[in-house]
Amino acid sequence: MDKAFVAQRVASKLFATERAVDAAMIEAAELMADMLKARADVGVSAVVGDRASVKLTQALAALGEARSAVVDMHGELNEVKLRLGIRTKLVGIEPKGQAAPSVDLREVG
Repeated sequence: MDKAFVAQRVASKLFATERAVDAAMIEAAELMADMLKARADVGVSAVVGDRASVKLTQALAALGEARSAVVDMHGELNEVKLRLGIRTKLVGIEPKGQAAPSVDLREVG
């Protein structure tokens, strides 16, 4: 099988993994915002749900580490691609500017 086609298959999975980690981080961050707003909406003390907030913060930190690892892996795979003599640019399905899921931004303050 042609090396470029195999590399493209791996690249497609890499791009999908990058999008999935980003999407998970977005969802977790939105969950945190909703949890904090919900606590305020029902008028309970900051103590209520604090342990859940701490756990979610730990999950976000782990997702951040996962994202950094995937980015590092991307660089490593680019080096492998060059060592294999593949000079073409490998692309994902979506244009690069549209790779991250779209989200509505809201003003905080």
